Amino acid sequence: MKRGNKKVLIYTDGGCRGNPGLGAWAAVLVSGALRKEISGVEPHTTNNRMELTAAIRALEQLKRPCQVILTTDSQYLRRGITEWLPRWVERGWRTASKKPVLNRDLWERILELTRRHQMEWRWVEGHSGDRENERCDRLVNEAMDRHTDGLGGSPVGR
Repeated sequence: MKRGNKKVLIYTDGGCRGNPGLGAWAAVLVSGALRKEISGVEPHTTNNRMELTAAIRALEQLKRPCQVILTTDSQYLRRGITEWLPRWVERGWRTASKKPVLNRDLWERILELTRRHQMEWRWVEGHSGDRENERCDRLVNEAMDRHTDGLGGSPVGR
């Protein structure tokens, strides 16, 4: 880490009601005494896209290189970035079974955003009582509730 790089803790979550279906993402960013919560919704998407979008939107908040610890409850996100991504790139964005990588657009964006930061990726089990993960889950559900309420409908089951 370069001297002077700020340490930022990022917690992310994404989810859908239906898969595909109504989706939302959320992130909590913490740096020292500063805290920021962000969330958003997409009317028709997948759970995996929302998990990736949460990380992207959080990383887009960082205006300079930082030491980032990103915690997610998504093995798809954590294993994708730490294990699978280098091999996908080597194979021309193909999986081991030679199929195109799903969500390539989002993976490419994450790759672009992480290049300027010192990244550490952590996994936490969802709904296990981790305070920030639980907060992100609430933000995801609140975003979906606001979206469905705004359409005149009621939220569907979680």
